Amino acid sequence: MFTGIIEGFGTIRDIRPTGQGSRFAIEADFPLDRVKIGDSIAVNGACLTAVVLDGRRFEVDVAPETIRRTAFSTIHIGSRVNLERALRLSDRLDGHIVSGHVDGIGTIVSKERQANAVIVTIAVDKHLSRYMIEKGSVAVDGISLTINEITDTTITLSIIPHTADITSIGFKQAGSIVNIETDLVGKYIEKFLMTPKPEKGVKSSSLDMAFLAEKGFL
Repeated sequence: MFTGIIEGFGTIRDIRPTGQGSRFAIEADFPLDRVKIGDSIAVNGACLTAVVLDGRRFEVDVAPETIRRTAFSTIHIGSRVNLERALRLSDRLDGHIVSGHVDGIGTIVSKERQANAVIVTIAVDKHLSRYMIEKGSVAVDGISLTINEITDTTITLSIIPHTADITSIGFKQAGSIVNIETDLVGKYIEKFLMTPKPEKGVKSSSLDMAFLAEKGFL
């Protein structure tokens, strides 16, 4: 589990094919002294497992499913990526709950300066935007961000200078592909609501549209 608060950059030092998957060698720009083999590290928002550690350099295996679902197909040696180590229970939850399971990709449509902020518009598929709301949270390349505006096919974000300086959103341009993870709470609620009611005589959940409306959620 992660928070979407990026700890630093990593640089892709090597990419080796492993069947239909890949192994990435990544060099972090911060110490990995508390990381051990088997630990999870979010790389551009995708939860990957460290299988080799050597100082600030680590290696991860990237499965074919991960490559299909993410922007890793566009990555190359020298690419800079966002890194976040897994959340500890004693840490503050400064961003939002991020699982590291990327739902799909988006494409940066535009970046415009507005006072001290950069307004970024990203094109997304409808199957992603359905789980987003205005002023809700979204993880873009693993960065916890707030949605300013949303349509069926785009989201608009306001990036402050600090975020632009320490994450990849600052140097990515229009046309860049980014990883998207939507807020997982909405997906679970949809699953509960869409699950068929149990057969007669089987105890059912009291969570339904009427219950949510009664409690003020709709």
